[in-house]
Amino acid sequence: MPSNPLRHAMARMGGRDPHQAHRAATPLELFFDLTFVIAFGVAGSQFAHEIAEAHFAAGFLGFGFAMFSVIWAWINFTWFASAYDTDDWIFRVVTMVQLLGVLILAMGIEPLFESLVEGKSVDNAVMVGGYVIMRLALVFQWVRASRQDPARRETCLRYATCLGLVQLGWIAVAVIQADVLTTFMMVVPLFVLEMATPYFAERRATTPWHAHHIAERYGLLAIITLGECLIGAIETLRAIVALHGWSVDAALVGFGGTALAFGMWWIYFILPAGRALHLRRHRSYFFGYGHMPVFAAIAATGAGLHVVAYYIDHQAHISAAVAVASVAVPVVLFKVSLTWLFSGMICRDRSVMAVTAGVTAAMAATIGMAAAGVPVPVCLLVIVLALGASIVVDERRGVEKMNAALEQLEAEAKTRRPA
Repeated sequence: MPSNPLRHAMARMGGRDPHQAHRAATPLELFFDLTFVIAFGVAGSQFAHEIAEAHFAAGFLGFGFAMFSVIWAWINFTWFASAYDTDDWIFRVVTMVQLLGVLILAMGIEPLFESLVEGKSVDNAVMVGGYVIMRLALVFQWVRASRQDPARRETCLRYATCLGLVQLGWIAVAVIQADVLTTFMMVVPLFVLEMATPYFAERRATTPWHAHHIAERYGLLAIITLGECLIGAIETLRAIVALHGWSVDAALVGFGGTALAFGMWWIYFILPAGRALHLRRHRSYFFGYGHMPVFAAIAATGAGLHVVAYYIDHQAHISAAVAVASVAVPVVLFKVSLTWLFSGMICRDRSVMAVTAGVTAAMAATIGMAAAGVPVPVCLLVIVLALGASIVVDERRGVEKMNAALEQLEAEAKTRRPA
C-alpha cells in the first residue's frame, strides 16, 4: 500500500494480508457496486415486462443470461480486489474501465430481450461487448499481479491466460448472428469455462483474499439487489393508488412489498458469513458460487413485484396465479439457496430444512389462493407472513444451534493449528 494514503501513487501489487484487522470495503468498491444497480434494474424491468406479456421463455432466458453476466463479473472483481487492491492510480483507472463495461452491458440488456421475443437471431453484441471489456480489464490486473507477486506468479498467469482465452469465445458469440438454440449451445461451454477458471488457477497457490471483507462485499451486493424489491413495491403501490386511490389493498401492498424486502434482508444476514468463511476457507468456491442463485432470486423478486404492478394496473396478459407466482417462486429460490449455503458453510440442521419446506409449501399455497380468486394483495401478505414465521423459528431455535456449530468449528480449527 502507498506510504501516504492521501496520495494514490503507483504501488506494488504484492498481495493483501488475508488476516488484516478491520478490513472493510473501500469507497471505490462501493462506487463500483452502484453501477450494478443500473444493470440489475434494467434486467429486472425487462424480465417483468416479458413475464407480464406472457413471454415466459424469452423472459427466463434473457434474465438468466443477464444475471450470469452481471453477477459473475462482480464476483471475479470482488475476489481479486480482496487479494490485490492497491488503490493506486492504475488500479483506479482500470476499475473505471470495468465500470464502463458494466454500463455498456446494461445498455445491451434491452436489445437482448427484444431479440429473444422476436425469436430470430439473438442480439447480444452490445451486452457481450460490455462483458468482454470488464473481463479484459481484469486480465490486465492479473498480469500486473503476476509481475509484482512472485510467490503467486503462476496462479495469476493462469487466471490471465484462462480469462483471455474465454473472452475469445465471447467475442465469437457477439460476432456470430445465430438463433436462440445455436447461441445457447455456444454460451453454455463458456459459462462452464468461466466458472472453472478459479478452480484451475488456484490449484497450487491461493490468492490472499480476506474472509470478512468478502462476506461484507457479498452482503453489500445483497442490500443493493434488495433495493429492486423496494422499487417493485413502490411501483405496485403506485399502480393501486393511481387506479383506486388509497385503500386497504394499497395499504396491504405498501406494507407487504416493504416487509418482503425487510424479511429477505433479515433472513440473509442471519448467516454469520464472515465468521463461517474464515473458519472454512476451503469452502470459498461453494460460498462464491452458491450466492449466484441468491442474488438472482432477490433480483427476480423485485421483478415479480413489478409484474404484480402490471397486473393490478391491467397492463398484464397473465392470470392472478402467474402474477403471484412471479413473487412466490423467487422467494422459494431465495430461501432454498440460503438453506443450502447454511448447510454447506456451517451445519446441516433439520429444523432449518423443515422451515424451508414450510416456506415452500406456503408459497405454493399462495399461488393456489390466487387461482381460487383470493385478491393478489392478500396473497402478497401471506407470502410476507410465511417469511416472518420462518424468521421467528430461526431466531428462537436456529441461532443457538448455529452458534454451537461455529464454536465447534473454531475448536476444530485450533486443534489443527500448529503449535
